[in-house]
Amino acid sequence: AQKPDLFHVTAFDLKDLPPSQRLTHVRYITGDVRDPALVALMKDASPHTIVHLASIVHPGGPDRREFEHSVDVGGTENVLRAAVQTGARHLIVTSSGAAYGYHADNPVPLEETHPLRGNPEFPYSDHKRQIEEILARFRQDHPQLKQLVLRPGTVLGTHTDNPITRLFQARVIVGVAGFDTPFVFIWDQDVAEIVEQGIEREISGIFNLAGDGTLTLRDIARLTGKPYLPLPAILFRAILSLGRTLGLSKSGPEQLIFLQYRPVLSNEKLHHEFPYDPKFTTRQAFDYYWSQRGGQ
Repeated sequence: AQKPDLFHVTAFDLKDLPPSQRLTHVRYITGDVRDPALVALMKDASPHTIVHLASIVHPGGPDRREFEHSVDVGGTENVLRAAVQTGARHLIVTSSGAAYGYHADNPVPLEETHPLRGNPEFPYSDHKRQIEEILARFRQDHPQLKQLVLRPGTVLGTHTDNPITRLFQARVIVGVAGFDTPFVFIWDQDVAEIVEQGIEREISGIFNLAGDGTLTLRDIARLTGKPYLPLPAILFRAILSLGRTLGLSKSGPEQLIFLQYRPVLSNEKLHHEFPYDPKFTTRQAFDYYWSQRGGQ
């Protein structure tokens, strides 16, 4: 017997998807998550489950901070208000491991019960912390809206291109002397399957998303066949300061902690309470990414 059509899907995005990339069973709508008219669109779609993915991953510098906050934080709050007003029953939100912040005293590994401190100097990290505070308030005020909050580590896949992967694409892998800089990776297809299972099983809760294990920058240099150059922190800070002054980089010296104090996420709760076992470990996710994107 043919499997019945269980879902009616409405995709909402800022950019219009070309017809050649559209799926026949999906309704496509363009719009802005900050728009007050979002509630009217949701009433029309009458969603049971909302998957909220909108976020600015590539910060544009200090002059863009207000705009980025309006999208990340204001947009999420707008989605939550619309979800409550339209009677949605289930919300899935991608937060980030960056919400824990980059701090010298972070526990290793970080569990879902550890505090979210973010970092004001990192818009992405700071905004994810603020978003989670809003989510917590809505969980208290509107318990009828179940929430599944996902905190991924670094997501890698065939098409991944972001400030983190550009570290790996450089001719020389540069680190900070005295710091291992461990990364936890999660394969993008694992993330997609976790979201899909979250929808089908209407799972609620908060879960870190990470493959087993870690890779340091030195490990990544070895795997990519590149030299590894650990610079003293004082020199690295001076280079970042000069780069910003000359307009060569949007990163300033205050962002050195991004490499010094990487949040290492525990995936024990994902294994035992979701439950889901990522198909790729951190090493396998990186190997797959590098086989697809290496040298590009």
